Amino acid sequence: MELVSRHRLLLYAGRSHPELAHDIAANLGVEVGPCELTDFPNGEIRARFGESVRGGDVFILQTHAPANGKSVNDLLMEQWVMIDAAKRGSAKRITAVCPRYGYGRQDRKSRAREPITARMVADFFHAAGAERIMSVDLHSGQVQGFFDGPVDHLTAVNLLVDYLRTNVPGDFVMVAPDTGRTKVAEKAARSAGDVDMASIYKRRSVDRVGHVEALDVMGDVRGRMCVMIDDEIDTAGTLCEAAKLLHQKGATEVWATATHGVFSEPAIDRLKNSKISRIVVTDTVPLPPEKQFEKIESVSVAKTFADAIRAVFEEGSVSQIFGGDNQT
Repeated sequence: MELVSRHRLLLYAGRSHPELAHDIAANLGVEVGPCELTDFPNGEIRARFGESVRGGDVFILQTHAPANGKSVNDLLMEQWVMIDAAKRGSAKRITAVCPRYGYGRQDRKSRAREPITARMVADFFHAAGAERIMSVDLHSGQVQGFFDGPVDHLTAVNLLVDYLRTNVPGDFVMVAPDTGRTKVAEKAARSAGDVDMASIYKRRSVDRVGHVEALDVMGDVRGRMCVMIDDEIDTAGTLCEAAKLLHQKGATEVWATATHGVFSEPAIDRLKNSKISRIVVTDTVPLPPEKQFEKIESVSVAKTFADAIRAVFEEGSVSQIFGGDNQT
């Protein structure tokens, strides 16, 4: 007897960002699969797929940022429950698609007696049954080494640079808002046509969460437009302080770009009253109406994820999509 197996791509989504999931599915030419997600009165979560996943190449999407009344912790648990359900349903391979990887900034110990939570999250994905993780613009590349399996580290820098090429009027300086973003800013500057680069030197308080102080600018910004690039905007303290300093140093205009627009309180008020004239983010994190205002623009990562999912499904090269320039 000879059996020819069917190779099926199955895409499912948690409740954090269904819009992105449907956009990715449209680019793939598939439908988001049915999955019943139930919250019990005591807060526990149950997941049940509405179709067979046996033998399927299953991709489960969940972005880890507060959304639709759910916390990051709720959304992580929901994704792990879905992964476990797929494993117990005899899926052939399970990939956790995490547009924003939760706890990614806790990737090292900055003081004694602190956790490395980014590693713990990776361990939980492995324990739940994920064989692969796919994410975009991790806070640091070392997070890839925390997971015991392949990690597809995508990048949205090319999308942000394409936006700048189309919308920036003339020459500009690419600015890293802190020294940790220097490599990303260098890559973006090269991609934008070898534009000049500058970097902000800042000091972050170890005792006051979210408090930063921009101290100086390394590079010439006087009389020029500046574009800052970062992995995410959370409370916006770093970017707003950096924009103020850039204007003090003679910048004519300041824009901000980032992959993940989390916009935790008090980010929106800070940005509205800041020296930043435009903020460009991707849609890795949903942007509800209360966080939308005239300065913010969004570009879609749906095709980027669809291309990567297709490459994994067809056993192709993910890095080839980015010309090998997706590692930071």
